[in-house]
Amino acid sequence: MVILQQDNATHHTTRLTQGWLEKYGWEILPHPPHSPDIPPCDYHLSGPQKCELAGKRFDDDGELVDHVRKWLQNLDGSFFREGIYSMVRPWQKCVDRLGCYVEK
Repeated sequence: MVILQQDNATHHTTRLTQGWLEKYGWEILPHPPHSPDIPPCDYHLSGPQKCELAGKRFDDDGELVDHVRKWLQNLDGSFFREGIYSMVRPWQKCVDRLGCYVEK
């Protein structure tokens, strides 16, 4: 089973997207929209990915996709574990405070 955390942005909540997620049986872990206290699901990935792509040029979208796909495949599993586990503490604080704002 796949559990996906997404940030409820408009393009994530369209009927088309929701239909695709239902078709493949993905469960959605809800994320409060515009929540300043809980990092988005891709927060852990953004910085390293930005560094990886800095200064590189690609001839087309396919070349970029291939590069990012290979980069992701070469990341150690611990990278993804750290990213997932880093979300537990802020989420728990939010739950403990019944959804109220959580300061760092």
